[in-house]
Amino acid sequence: MTAAAPVLSSGWQARLALEFERRPLGTVLKHIRHEGPLRVQRPFFPETGLPHVYLLHPPGGVTGSDSLDIRVYMSQGSQALLTSPGSTKYYRSAGETAGVEQHLIVERGGSLEWLPQENIIFPGARVHSVMRISLSGDARFMGWDMTCFGRPCNGEVFDQGCFYGRLEVFRDQRPLLYECQRLQDRAGLMAATGLRGFPMQAIFLATHCDTQHLEQVHEVLDAAACEHPIAATLIDDLLIVRALGHQAEGLRQQLIPLWQTLRPLLLNRPAVVPRIWST
Repeated sequence: MTAAAPVLSSGWQARLALEFERRPLGTVLKHIRHEGPLRVQRPFFPETGLPHVYLLHPPGGVTGSDSLDIRVYMSQGSQALLTSPGSTKYYRSAGETAGVEQHLIVERGGSLEWLPQENIIFPGARVHSVMRISLSGDARFMGWDMTCFGRPCNGEVFDQGCFYGRLEVFRDQRPLLYECQRLQDRAGLMAATGLRGFPMQAIFLATHCDTQHLEQVHEVLDAAACEHPIAATLIDDLLIVRALGHQAEGLRQQLIPLWQTLRPLLLNRPAVVPRIWST
């Protein structure tokens, strides 16, 4: 069993817990608990009954001694879309490890769309990241995670540092997906079982999918004529799309059409793009 993230005693210790509740007119953000530099803006309602919530990290970056802990609880029947106004940056460390833990819980009849901006892991950073998605019954989840290693626009390669990431998806305490990734210095970037020389990776997940949804995703990818590696697969009802690339914007523009295609089919809602994406 993989060791838990190290407990850190210095630096920013930021925690944020959100609880959403279904009301007669739609979903509301019922409770917010925060500690340290993690906040949310007042929910926006560009569509009826479903709030768009922006996660804010005012410092704008994470150093080696910082930790971030985000918990999102979607009560029965509630629906929400969460995104962020900018990328999360993990800076070079003098030796300590930054800890990031995200636990997303969706109860029966609820849905969560998790669509943050990318993570940027600076050369020399040390990051331990865990994301756990816990679903109950017919709960639905759709979201992505994008990570850039180094700063390719400045010619900076992730040639030193360490990244450990763990992703878990459970339904009724039964694992749907459990995977770990470790990148140590430049070797992991160049390995055939690593990133194959690409500085960016992305994963897109959607639940309650079947072979027809998979075929539609393949059609979207074929029409886009992607120049970088991208592939989709289906494990039970969990659709998984993985992509590699050189630029965050390019990867994002590959994933957004997938979300726009699947949202009406899985959530019975047209795709309403968060306003912050246009700024």
